[in-house]
Formats: sequence, C-alpha cells, structure tokens
Amino acid sequence: MSVTDRRDGPDAAVTPDARAVPDLRLGVIGLGARAGLGQLADRPGEGSAVVAICDPDPVHLDRRRPDFPRATGYSDHRALLELGLDAVLVTSPDWTHEDIAADVLEAGVALFLEKPIAITTAGADRLLAIAARTDTPFYVGHNMRHMPVVTLLRDLIRQGAVGEVKTIWCRHFVGHGGDFYFRDWHADRRLVTGLLLQKAAHDLDVIHWLAGGYTRRVQAFGDLMVYGQIADRRGPGEALMPDWWTLDHWPPLAQTRLNPVVDVEDVSLVNLVLDNGVLAAYQQCHFTPDYWRNYTVIGTEGRLENCGDGPGGVIRLWNRRHQGWDLEGDAVFPIADPGGSHAGADPRLIAEFLDFVRGRALPTTSPVGAREAVATGCAATDSLRAGGELRLVPEPDPAAVAYFAQRTRP
Repeated sequence: MSVTDRRDGPDAAVTPDARAVPDLRLGVIGLGARAGLGQLADRPGEGSAVVAICDPDPVHLDRRRPDFPRATGYSDHRALLELGLDAVLVTSPDWTHEDIAADVLEAGVALFLEKPIAITTAGADRLLAIAARTDTPFYVGHNMRHMPVVTLLRDLIRQGAVGEVKTIWCRHFVGHGGDFYFRDWHADRRLVTGLLLQKAAHDLDVIHWLAGGYTRRVQAFGDLMVYGQIADRRGPGEALMPDWWTLDHWPPLAQTRLNPVVDVEDVSLVNLVLDNGVLAAYQQCHFTPDYWRNYTVIGTEGRLENCGDGPGGVIRLWNRRHQGWDLEGDAVFPIADPGGSHAGADPRLIAEFLDFVRGRALPTTSPVGAREAVATGCAATDSLRAGGELRLVPEPDPAAVAYFAQRTRP
C-alpha cells in the first residue's frame, strides 16, 4: 500500500505499516479551510487519530465537529498542550501562526504548522530558534514540495535534463483571487503582510528548491489595480470561503461583499538574485480568468516548462536547437495523478509528517526553507511598497541552519 492508497478514498494518508503501531494522538488547532489536513490524519486504527480540535470561534468549532466525530472541542489552544498529545496540526489563520506555534514548541509537542511559518522574518526566526532549543519535531506545510508537477521538475533537473540551472521564471495566474483572497482576512495587510508573502510563499519555496539556493537580493513592483475599485463590502464577522466561492464571479469587477479592509496588492512582479547566482522572476495576478502556475527552468543545456500544473498537464523539455518556435518540445513528460487534494500533495504531506513524528523518515519540507520564503516575501513586499527599491534578504542564524540540516531530507 502506498501513502495515498486506501480502500475508501484517495485522500487517505496511511503509511505502509501504519496498522502495526498504536495510533498517534493528534490535535488540530484552527478549523478553517485548511483543517481538511487534519481529516487526512484522522484514521483511527490505522496509525493516527484526531482526539482534540480547537478554534476560538464557536461557529467554526460547531461547523467542524462532524468532521472529527471522536474529538473533544476546545476554544483555547493551550488546553490541548495539557493532553499529552503526540502531535498538533496548526491550520489557523496566518497572523496566529507564530504565537500558537511558539506555545506548541515550548511544550515539546511535535508540530505541523501550515505555511507560512509566520508573517514576519523575525517571527520565523523566533520559531526556528525555539524548535532548535527545545529539540521539538517541527514540520511546515509547504505542500507544493509534494505536488507531482514540482517533484517531476526537480527530478528532471537532478537528472541533468537542462544542465546547470541558471534562471527560473514563475507566472502565477490566480483566477480565483477575488474569492480566495479579497473576501476575508487575506485582504488585510496587518494579518498577512501581503500576498507576496501569503500566496507567493509557495512559489518562492519552489523556486528556491528547484534552484538549490535562497534569495539574497530582491526588487518588486505591484499595485492594487482591480479589487480596490470595488466599494461593496461585507459587514464585520468571519465567513468561510466555501460559502461564497463560485465561477459565476466574473468579470473581477463584478465581485461584491469584499472584506471590510482591502489593502493588499492584486498584481505583483518580482526579480530575485539567489545566493548561488541563479536569477529568478515571479509574477502574480489575482484577476486572471484561469488558475494555474507556469514554471520555466532554463539551464546550460536546455529548458523545461510545464503546460498545466496538475493531472492532464505535461512538462516539456527543449534540449536541441530550433529554427524558431516549437510547441511540442523535444521530450514530453506527463504530470502524474496520484489522487487526493491539491493534485495529490496533501495526502503525501500528511503521510510524511506522520512518518516524521514516528521517527521513520526525514521530511522533504524544510523549516529553514519556509523561513527563507517568508524572508523573501517580506523583503519583496517592502521593495514593492517602496517603489521598487532593492532590498537585501537577511540570512538566517547559522546555528538554526545547521540544526535543521540534520533533520531535513537533502
């Protein structure tokens, strides 16, 4: 049985010999859109069971109770730390990550923290330091390191398909941006810093992972070009994205009932210089009609580019000279469909976390990499809001880098 195999559904997260060991006792803190990760881990009798859930909002707590029928509900996350749990999954809103994670790590409870690790560089560095000092297992949920499009790109790069990587470009068409990021707290920079951190943390981490280096210099431009024109706003109170998401919200200016505060940029362009000399570019737009990511990786011996980023898509390789434009490329690699949410990444993510907690495997996701994505996003946001001024990305504490190097898969 693979990590995504299960008789009753593709979103399972069961390791090959999970039934041979007692269930890990898990808690889930934060019951919004990403609490579904906790459901993947809730497999009583198969290696892990969610026994406690927590959200300070009673509406969210009551709404999620049927999803975790064996779990006791709490309004204060600190109560979970007194239960002797084996691990906690934190899937709360971004601005709460740092303080909740700090409490979990200080308690010595193995932690899964949804990305971003924090909304400031200082906050991310704080968590790395606590995890190292307490020697607590720490896993950050950068699920794109498990997406087939990304893992296939990385495999091809490691096999030498393009020679030595010299530049990487990513275009992110966020076709659901109005629904996903401008109707709730994501639109408020006080709670996310900006979408070059909140949304781009995924792609910045992928760029770093594919390039084998981290950003040290950054320049960015951006603006609130479309959603800032919409005056219709909802009243106070939190809601859940699935309640309002629909493809009928088109064109973007037809959106209504946006978040009371909308002050994050809806389009941005970023130039990156990595510590190994690789040059990269990232572009993000929240009012496109389509929703996907396009990565281009160019090396000394060829170019890779994905056409589609999920099942049914392909990665094309150009590694011979051409007279002009060639649509097909010199080789085509289909993107796999392992089944499960986020193109199969979420079940793999949770399975790897559970194996990490059991001491069976080192993680693919890296807390240092998560920190570097946040630090780059913060610096890029600062550059953007300063009219494109060059910004340096501060380096992490070498002691933290050395600590996590021994606890992350190369």
